[in-house]
Amino acid sequence: MDDIILFFENQDPIVGAFYATTFTWFVTAVGASTVFFFKAINRNFMDGMLGFTGGVMVAASVWSLLIPAMNMSEGEGFIKVMPAILGFLLGAGFLYALDRLLPHLHVNFKQVEGVKSPWQKTTLLVLAITLHNIPEGLAVGVLFGGVAVGLPEASIAGAVALAIGIGLQNLPEGIAVAMPLRRLGMSRRKSFFYGQFSAIVEPIAGVVGALAVTVFTPILPYALAFAAGAMIFVVVEEVIPEAQQNKDSDIATIGFIIGFLSMMSLDVVLG
Repeated sequence: MDDIILFFENQDPIVGAFYATTFTWFVTAVGASTVFFFKAINRNFMDGMLGFTGGVMVAASVWSLLIPAMNMSEGEGFIKVMPAILGFLLGAGFLYALDRLLPHLHVNFKQVEGVKSPWQKTTLLVLAITLHNIPEGLAVGVLFGGVAVGLPEASIAGAVALAIGIGLQNLPEGIAVAMPLRRLGMSRRKSFFYGQFSAIVEPIAGVVGALAVTVFTPILPYALAFAAGAMIFVVVEEVIPEAQQNKDSDIATIGFIIGFLSMMSLDVVLG
């Protein structure tokens, strides 16, 4: 792990953001590659992994994004927490707008969300997971941007920890796209392609987030909270409901707890 952190310390932070979010995309591709080896994934396993995803995203939102956002804000009391509040609301509002406007279909739901569209189910499934990945890539990029401008609250170790945590929860996301596409009759190769393609937005969002912070340094607390608000929206609106569709909801709950503790520990130990 020390070698990984040292590697990123020797990189330009913008380049580091690209490498880190490319890693998170790669893990999604690994998850999608399961279509070459399995015809289906056990539902209980997927519920547990979706719960794990939710736990990682919530813990990352708190320890990696909201707490640093408040620590680097100036003032006292309510004034100090205002950037985090405003950024959080903007992030949640941004995902809410995308959720209402962009046509998409969640894995365990039959009703298409967003505006009416003639697009096929395969396209709508890919778009649903792509919505998840925008705030994830942005969160990693914003932390690397904070490192680039020399803010003490932002560290390479913390950014790497966040990238590792998001990478871990991207594994089930890759599965969650590729497997349903395979069940819809798509070939293994195409199912894999669209499964990994759903995360291609992460390197883009990561670089954009890093560049935005380096150009407009004062927005960093708002940007961190923005990413947190977007991720919490995704967890409450999509991840948890999908994980709770099965009768045995305790599996998803246990997965959430494990994911939360894993990301919290990763951030505290490395960050």
